[in-house]
Amino acid sequence: MIRLAFLRHGITAWNREGRIQGRTDIPLDPEGRDRLVRLTLPPDWRDATLHASPLSRAIETARVLGDNRPVHTDPRLIEMDWGAWEGRRGHDLRADPASGYRDLEHWGWDFRPPDGESPADVRDRLTAWLKELLPLPTQDQSPLPPGERVRVRGTHGEDLFGCAEPPHPNLLPGGEKESHLIVTHIGVIRVALALAWGWDFRGPPPVPVKRDRLYAMVLAADGTLHPAGPREGQRLS
Repeated sequence: MIRLAFLRHGITAWNREGRIQGRTDIPLDPEGRDRLVRLTLPPDWRDATLHASPLSRAIETARVLGDNRPVHTDPRLIEMDWGAWEGRRGHDLRADPASGYRDLEHWGWDFRPPDGESPADVRDRLTAWLKELLPLPTQDQSPLPPGERVRVRGTHGEDLFGCAEPPHPNLLPGGEKESHLIVTHIGVIRVALALAWGWDFRGPPPVPVKRDRLYAMVLAADGTLHPAGPREGQRLS
């Protein structure tokens, strides 16, 4: 079983100013760093493999909370590209009819800011990254469904039939428990939560993304995400 927890990075100056950061590499501010130093991960996540967006605010958050353990970065974990809206404030965009601004509840998967990314774009790169966390089938785990009839060629050229074996018990859900902690951005976390909770970016989000909380999920063998923790997230202490 693969356990995942998503965490939003610490606070930056642009966060405090209400500016949309997107892929602009804004670092943590001094207060944001001080706050992180006082926080600790829940015990069952302290040994998780650490991953982060390549932006400095996410990497530093992962390093501080992970006691300087190695952090794996991947460009597919970067924040959503907000295009022409980056650096601007949401209330200013909402007041400008020419901005094309639309509240999150009215996006759908395919809405995109001018010259930016859509949630569907983020979904595609995130799901591709998630699938790389899944183990490859081994000789103890057939890629075919248990009981599926298969044909193989015998040593003398004859056709032989048999049934696929079920996966080894140690590889079934509930066997190995592999944990990954992903420090990323609100846009990426919203997409992960949408996949886990079945939200299509229409109507209120099922899970509001708050700071200093882990959003736990399980990555199934087919690459799908499923909730594995409280809807409100798990607080850092």
